[in-house]
Amino acid sequence: MITSILAYNKEFVANKGYEPFVTSGKPDLKLAILSCMDTRLTELLPKALGLKNGDAKIIKVAGGTLLTPYDSVMRSLLVAIYELDCEEIMVIHHSGCGACHMEADHFLHLMRQHGITEDALQEASKQVDLHQYLDGFHDTEASVRRTVAGIQHHLLVPKDIVVRGFIIDSRTGELTEVDCE
Repeated sequence: MITSILAYNKEFVANKGYEPFVTSGKPDLKLAILSCMDTRLTELLPKALGLKNGDAKIIKVAGGTLLTPYDSVMRSLLVAIYELDCEEIMVIHHSGCGACHMEADHFLHLMRQHGITEDALQEASKQVDLHQYLDGFHDTEASVRRTVAGIQHHLLVPKDIVVRGFIIDSRTGELTEVDCE
């Protein structure tokens, strides 16, 4: 698959397919979006929000959540605020999210099936609580509220940054705001 992608890329560049996407590195709308990496949202999310290339910084991770106050998601949001002039953050979870049903024990079973040894799991456990790390969430609205609060109350996020939470329908793109007050 990667070889095919590289061949396509050569043609894309040779034909200047990139020209419609040229933009600056800063988001035109001063907006950052934290959302899930679900493939259904790749094109649906920006189209449902009326965004074009360059309008917003979109950070996509499993579940669209913060795991810790100082993980790479929070670091990306801080870069968006301080280096890229973002003034607003949208946290957007979605219907039918696989992270809503993730169970650590299931992940650990799959890891073992793929040859991850007990020694490797023990070593990883020294770095992180694997059950907490691999578990998902079971209530999408509560997860949106928790993520929004984690950003709003973060010690390094200015109080004037607007943070709001939403759930997008994975099929229709309909956006519903979650009351995070």
